[in-house]
Amino acid sequence: MVRKVAVTKCRNPADPLDPEDPLDLSDLCDEIPPMSTSSEAPLVGIIMGSKSDWDAMKGAAEMLARFGVPHEYRVMSAHRTPAVVAEYASGAIGRGMEIIIAGAGGAAHLAGVVAAHTVIPVIGVPMTSALQGLDSLLSTVQMPKGIPVATVAIGSSGAANAGLLAVAILATSRPDLRAKLQAYRAEMAEDVKKQTLS
Repeated sequence: MVRKVAVTKCRNPADPLDPEDPLDLSDLCDEIPPMSTSSEAPLVGIIMGSKSDWDAMKGAAEMLARFGVPHEYRVMSAHRTPAVVAEYASGAIGRGMEIIIAGAGGAAHLAGVVAAHTVIPVIGVPMTSALQGLDSLLSTVQMPKGIPVATVAIGSSGAANAGLLAVAILATSRPDLRAKLQAYRAEMAEDVKKQTLS
């Protein structure tokens, strides 16, 4: 159910920087291993500003996989590869995509830039950062009127919830997916009922 898309430019971090092109894009290299493959067109795109965000963002992919939602993931940066972000977001509808989940840290503008280039729902996931993710949270959630980003919690919990929110959005027009979501909630409730403090 997962399709991985390669980054268009990547530098071996062991190589010295080219003085003619000093921009270090080593953390944009797409070395995230795919969990599975499918020829099915993705309904959800998961994007992140750096490959280091994958440890948290894989929670979204795992949640989508649990519900059988076709998705893809890739690395791109709102600041270092802005043209790539614009092209990805503006072309999402034409590829059949219905939701984009975007995770970024620090000056986390990825979700906002994506939302500016598409009218499909965008879910922002703030990443943990030097300021414990508070800067990421504010950068993601404080969108101007007219360009909304649905922002979830910081880090891996937020990524998992982003996956669940994407499922819930898709389930509004897919009864089978809604039934799976209801079953998931019922399973969580049963787990809580079994917990004791003894």
